[in-house]
Amino acid sequence: MRTVRILLVVALLTAACATDDPLENLASTPTTPAPPSSIADEPVSEEPAADVAPDATTAPRDWSLPGADYQNSRRAIGSPIEASNVELLSVRWSAPAGGPLSTVPIVADGVVYAQAGNGAVHAVDEATGSEIWSSAPTGFNIGPFGAAVDGERVFAVYGSTGLIALDRSSGEPVWTTEITATPTTGIDIQPLVYDGLVFASTVPVSIGGIYVGGDRGVLHALDAATGEVVWTFDTVLGDDLWGNPDVNSGGGSWYPPAIDEDRGLIYWGVANPAPFPGTAEFPNGSSRPGPNLYTNSVVALDIETGELAWYHQVIPHDIFDRDLVHTMIVDLDDGSDIVVTTGKAGIVVGIDPDAGTPQWETAVGRHENDELEALTGETVVYPGTYGGVLTPPASADGTVYVATINAPSTLVPDATAYFGSDLFTGPGEIVAIDAASGDVRWATAVDGDPLGGVAVVNDLLLTALLDGTVVALDRESGEIVHEVAAPGGVNGWMSIVGDTLYLPVGQANPPAIVAYTLPG
Repeated sequence: MRTVRILLVVALLTAACATDDPLENLASTPTTPAPPSSIADEPVSEEPAADVAPDATTAPRDWSLPGADYQNSRRAIGSPIEASNVELLSVRWSAPAGGPLSTVPIVADGVVYAQAGNGAVHAVDEATGSEIWSSAPTGFNIGPFGAAVDGERVFAVYGSTGLIALDRSSGEPVWTTEITATPTTGIDIQPLVYDGLVFASTVPVSIGGIYVGGDRGVLHALDAATGEVVWTFDTVLGDDLWGNPDVNSGGGSWYPPAIDEDRGLIYWGVANPAPFPGTAEFPNGSSRPGPNLYTNSVVALDIETGELAWYHQVIPHDIFDRDLVHTMIVDLDDGSDIVVTTGKAGIVVGIDPDAGTPQWETAVGRHENDELEALTGETVVYPGTYGGVLTPPASADGTVYVATINAPSTLVPDATAYFGSDLFTGPGEIVAIDAASGDVRWATAVDGDPLGGVAVVNDLLLTALLDGTVVALDRESGEIVHEVAAPGGVNGWMSIVGDTLYLPVGQANPPAIVAYTLPG
């Protein structure tokens, strides 16, 4: 799953590769927990990870997790920013990042942390944007990537092969751990830290190769203090890679999971199988018959052990690159909660967190020919391989918000399609969904590809387009209330702390973190 990120960084890939040599991959051998016999079809932290509780009434002081909290809500309720003053936001500072950005800026204790595509982590002053430190580059990464903070450490992706822990005060390395198993697997994910563990995943995509036969994505939990691997979970069920390890590959995760602290579970979205749609010898994915578990699934794992509690596969035997990569936990009005997952299929699913059974399924965006189980010739498919819900959703008050890319791909049954679909071909869509029922509350077209994900701030929903337009919508009605042009294209996602919005403008010259704030 070369996912969303590959495509978005594609315009910057050549330049970055020319200046940053990839690190050599070191082999490791993941272990695979055995599946349970019966399966149903949100660094050690001494302070709360994020001040974004559902009932928060004061401005959040930090955005210290990729999804704002362990539920991946991406909300900042209580910020001074709202519909009545959003047009007053203006640039307070812009901090060059030194390379492509495909990330969410982490804001903690007055410092903004972001990782660039060359592997360097930048720490800048939250108030002024002045650089506090920047770490040494570790090698190019196609993304997504990013930083995580906890205690005295900052954690980030190490080149394209592993994780690195940095001293939070100086940016100096503390430990590095290689977790890729072959020279052609990679790691493209923003790490997540919880209770002394750092979570990340490998994928069968890297600057060394894309979907090479035998490569499989593996979920990892590392000890935050030492970098030692505590447990792994192989997202490809079985040892034979669905019958043909010389050809097949797949799995892994590209976005931070949601952590369910009450149940002791961690919910991961798993990416697609390959080849797709197929090859001359094996058209329409015929080299991998069957459902190709655990691809395009949510897997619920025990946080401490990595043992599989349940899984739910949304799209069996995918031939259209339908990465199911986003997970979140949403609180409902009746006091219960629900796991919500989505991805490039443009399908949003609500799942019972105890049984793992689906409660509803809702299609968003444009769909055309994507129900086909096999192609007979050249076919235009919506959403394409860079379509659907590529970037992180958000939630608040029992509503799920997603940004949808309506970009097609033209596919044939006997050739691979690893390099994306046609962006800039039509409007995208922002959709609000009732988390209890799956009913669509509203859907609003936006004039471009909303690759900046979505974020909730009070009565607003914010997104950013690939062309650099930042869009503010009324959260209740979906009406667009304000737009502003960023200084470059956006394919990362914003964070919001107090009266300031931090936007990663990855396709600018130079790429930069831009802070927009209210006057005074």
